[in-house]
Amino acid sequence: MPPPPYKVACSNCNLRELCLPSGLSEAEARKLDELVATRRKIKRGAALFNNGAPFTALYAIRTGFFKTCILTEDGRNQVTGFQMAGEIIGLDGIVGDRHTCDAIALEDAEVCVMPFDRIEALSREVPALQSHVHKILSREIVREHGVMLLLGSMRAEERLATFLLNLVQRLHARGFSQSELVLRMTREEIGSYLGLKLETVSRTFSRFVEEGLVQVKQRHVRILNTAGLRSIVNASACR
Repeated sequence: MPPPPYKVACSNCNLRELCLPSGLSEAEARKLDELVATRRKIKRGAALFNNGAPFTALYAIRTGFFKTCILTEDGRNQVTGFQMAGEIIGLDGIVGDRHTCDAIALEDAEVCVMPFDRIEALSREVPALQSHVHKILSREIVREHGVMLLLGSMRAEERLATFLLNLVQRLHARGFSQSELVLRMTREEIGSYLGLKLETVSRTFSRFVEEGLVQVKQRHVRILNTAGLRSIVNASACR
C-alpha cells in the first residue's frame, strides 16, 4: 500500500514561485496554503494517475521526474511529455473529468495534491490564481504546438538539439547547471517523444559527440557548444 499523504504549507516551499502565483498579499498567501491538501510520494515506475481514471486534482511536482504517455491503436506506448519539479501535471483531465493519459514516475517523486474543486473556489477569491491557471493552460497549448512542429518539419538532429536545449533551459530555471544534465528518461523514451527510432537517437547522440557539441557518459550529458546546438535548430527555421 502507498504511504499515507501528509499536509504541507505552500508558503514554506522553495518551488512556490514556479507553480503558484507570485506577488500575493499575506491574506491571499494564507488562502493558497489551503489549496494544497496533501503531498504524495510516488515510487519510480509507479503511476500518479492512469488513462480513464476520474479527474479530481492537479498535481504540482515537488521532486522527481514524470513522463506522460498514451497507448496508441497499434499497441505502442507513445510518450507525450516529460514533467519536472515545479511543473503542474494532470491538466489533461479538465476537459472530460477523466484523465486521457498515464503519468509515470521516472524516479522516486513527490507531488502536492491540489483538488480541482478547491482551485475553482479559490480562483473566485484570488484572481491571481485564476490568471495563473490560465497561463499554465496556455503554456500547455504552446508546448503542444511546439511538439507538432518538432515532429512535422524537423530532421533528427534538429529534434534532439531542440529537446536538449529545452530540457537544460527548464532545469536551469530550477537552479541547475546551464550545461550539464542527467537524463531521467531512456533513449527509447526520448525517441518515442521525438518520433524517432532508438537507433536514430543513439546515432544522433554519437554525431553530436563527434562534432564536439556534447559529452555523453551513460545518462550524464554535458553541453560543450550551446551555440552549435542552437545553430542546428535555427537551420530548421531558415529552411
